[in-house]
Amino acid sequence: MLIRLLRRYLAPYKRLLGIVVVLQLVASMAALTLPTLNARIIDNGVIAGDTAYILRFGMIMLGISVIQVICTIGAVRAGAMAAMMFGRDVRGALFHRVLGFSAREVNHFGAPSLITRNTNDAQQVQMLVMLSTTLMVTAPINMIGGVFMALREDVGLSGILLVSVPVLVLVIAILVRFMSPLFRAMQKRIDVLNRVLREQIQGIRVVRAFVREPYETARFEQASANLTEAQTLVGRRFAMMFPIVMLVLNVPAAWR
Repeated sequence: MLIRLLRRYLAPYKRLLGIVVVLQLVASMAALTLPTLNARIIDNGVIAGDTAYILRFGMIMLGISVIQVICTIGAVRAGAMAAMMFGRDVRGALFHRVLGFSAREVNHFGAPSLITRNTNDAQQVQMLVMLSTTLMVTAPINMIGGVFMALREDVGLSGILLVSVPVLVLVIAILVRFMSPLFRAMQKRIDVLNRVLREQIQGIRVVRAFVREPYETARFEQASANLTEAQTLVGRRFAMMFPIVMLVLNVPAAWR
């Protein structure tokens, strides 16, 4: 379903996506080149005391860094434009689709759920597209380029990748599996919060007439607290990912 949705609504923006891929490729190649140039400066310039060599390769590194920054900014801008227009099209199509529902279909899905689909869910897919253009495009490029550079520098030391990469994939897969139920719980709590808020807005006159403000305030605070708890738990799981990744990558290198 997600693949079909992306294929349909990203089709008009193939040109922007192509620009993103090209710019991210150039930026990744520049980023992978800089450590090699830095090593050459240390080996041939600093150790030998050759100031001219250091200045010459320093200027080359500066130029490559400028190219990397420009390409990264351009790629993020093009990716953000594609994601925003994609989100606009999805929300518009979903809105017009819901307008064609009968009363029975609206009652079947529920108005709070439909509101969530057209706001939060559309935004989540939009963020997926944006993250894909900024992170998921560069990941395979950096992986292939990093393996190539590691093999070129030291074949024996690059054997660490044979251990760290499978362990890293396993750890991330376990974390994602544990986070999936949390995301489902968070979506349900967003629906509950939307339902409570919708009921309170529609029944504001009745609430005031029967002096039910404290009760309705408590209902909203409880729904909001439940959503906050779910989002906090998801955020903690995400926060665990980066240190775990660094641990998996650095322990084999330190051991060697």
